[in-house]
Amino acid sequence: MTENWNHTALLVIDMQKDFIEDGSPMLVKGGKNIVPNVINAVEVARKRGILIVWVVREHDPLGRDVELFRRHLYTSGKVGPTSKGSEGAELVDGLVIREGDYKLVKTRFSAFFSTHLHSVLQRAGINSLVVTGVQTPNCIRQTVFDAVALDYQPVTVLIDATAAATPDIHLANVFDMKNIGVATPTLQEWSESKA
Repeated sequence: MTENWNHTALLVIDMQKDFIEDGSPMLVKGGKNIVPNVINAVEVARKRGILIVWVVREHDPLGRDVELFRRHLYTSGKVGPTSKGSEGAELVDGLVIREGDYKLVKTRFSAFFSTHLHSVLQRAGINSLVVTGVQTPNCIRQTVFDAVALDYQPVTVLIDATAAATPDIHLANVFDMKNIGVATPTLQEWSESKA
């Protein structure tokens, strides 16, 4: 079974406390609901021998590397969201980076923008991606569109292991991704599929 999946990577995007837990200024309202499915997707990937890439935001505590529109969240004396080393930058409970997984730190929406993700995947012989996490109109969508532009095939978004602030926003973005050839199965459909 493993050899059928050895050219696939699972991207787990931004499943961090500052995006998922109540009370955060970065809360994605649909995020908490998908945690069990993301955990299950990781378990399926591990059984299949799929490379797991943990894509996380980690910012300078002073916000020097954050987008302009978020700089107000990094005021003096206050640790901003997903600051490196903060509790909010940690993965949510139930998600654990293990030996053999790869952790990629990003500071923008796309996991490919100003990172070395593409070269890491190329060196590992990866040409197919499965995407989980938050948030569909931002980090998921930007990463998926970049993956398609870089000729990863197929690119798959697990529609019940990704989320946005509302179901309508999520589904509108899933619709757009389907229109560029992205596969959008449920976790169960993907779990039962063959490579």
